[in-house]
Amino acid sequence: MSGYLFWLYKWLQGEIFTIPGRLLAAVFIVVLFMFPLFAKNPYFLDILTLTAIFAIYAASWDVLAGFTGQINLGHALFFGVAAYTVAFLNKYLGLLPWATIPLGGIISVLVGFIVGFPALRLRGIYLSLVTLGFPIILTGIILIFADFTGGELGLSGIGYLSSANIMNYYIVFFVMLISLFLMYKFTHAESKIIRVGVILHAIREDEITARSSGINTTRYKLLAFGVSGFFAGISGSLYTHSIRIAGPSTLELFLSFQAILWTIFGGMRTIYGSVVGVFILYPLTEFLRIYEVGEHVRFIIMALLLIIVLLFMPEGLTIWIRDKIEVKCQRCKLPNIRIRKSCRACGAFLHL
Repeated sequence: MSGYLFWLYKWLQGEIFTIPGRLLAAVFIVVLFMFPLFAKNPYFLDILTLTAIFAIYAASWDVLAGFTGQINLGHALFFGVAAYTVAFLNKYLGLLPWATIPLGGIISVLVGFIVGFPALRLRGIYLSLVTLGFPIILTGIILIFADFTGGELGLSGIGYLSSANIMNYYIVFFVMLISLFLMYKFTHAESKIIRVGVILHAIREDEITARSSGINTTRYKLLAFGVSGFFAGISGSLYTHSIRIAGPSTLELFLSFQAILWTIFGGMRTIYGSVVGVFILYPLTEFLRIYEVGEHVRFIIMALLLIIVLLFMPEGLTIWIRDKIEVKCQRCKLPNIRIRKSCRACGAFLHL
């Protein structure tokens, strides 16, 4: 037993404690884990639960747009499809959340393949405009079959994840951690487990060169569509079971644009940047709704924050902070705390 504890300590010392960015992430996770113990108001716990759900959603957009370069302006399609899928399965077939949530993600994957296959024949702004139209089409279909879908009012009476708010929060919290870890490994160029990230980076930087190197770019872009759709579907499924209603609001264009704003604010091509963007902007805008004046100015404040970040931190808040506290060794490429003069691994000078 002591041997395992020693191994864990050495791993934490080498992989977490010596890298400021990872240490901040670890502290952030611990704070989120302990939050229900200090949250006296259930409203705050509900807001943080929705924030964790939207963190999965925003990170799923970053998988497709940030790492693969396929700008999707209709990302709410995956979110809304999963929301209605779990609503139908729970309300009409009586399936429990543990079954509806993965099925919602799987249906979103299928939708991702169906949408991605014809859409990937286009590039750039044309691809973005095509993806923008799919949520609008689905919204129209939902309103046409109002007797089955609930129309503008949506479907209500969906089963909770758990009858207790705290348990509901912890379910979402752990699903968020697992989802973010999988998305990070899927997109990480240096991952030794999943060797897809480096290909996605190559496609984003120069698709023609990647294709000429023998990479089937269409297959990998379609794979990115599927993975992005799956995790967006997971977030949509969790959202429906958390608020117990699935309505046309899950397909709104503003929901698609929110994923873009959150990711750009936090930092694209990082996964964790999307998470930070959501955990700053979404609770801020929701807490302002408590006050009468806040309801009118909350989006103005969010827009001002976005403008400030784009002006002074064009790559995003998290990347700006990372560059201030970390420096990467030019020889072995390992991150080090900025105050170090030599690399912790190879001893090379960090500040030439």
